[in-house]
Amino acid sequence: MKLQKAVALKITNLLIDHNLTRYKLCQKILLPEQTLKNIIDERNKDIKLSTIAKIAEGFGLTLEQFFADKIFENYECE
Repeated sequence: MKLQKAVALKITNLLIDHNLTRYKLCQKILLPEQTLKNIIDERNKDIKLSTIAKIAEGFGLTLEQFFADKIFENYECE
């Protein structure tokens, strides 16, 4: 699985688990909704680590907790 797809899937799963919409998460972390949409839709090929950290914080997670998922075990970089 491509890394960007794994990140998109992880965020989507977290949104479902936390019963949050993309809009509400973006309001919470002060991230433009289009940025999150581009990540989830896999349009953003180079996601900044600082953006992932901000998203993880929005779910109350550290980066370590965010990436501690089987989704990231066998990823491919482009």
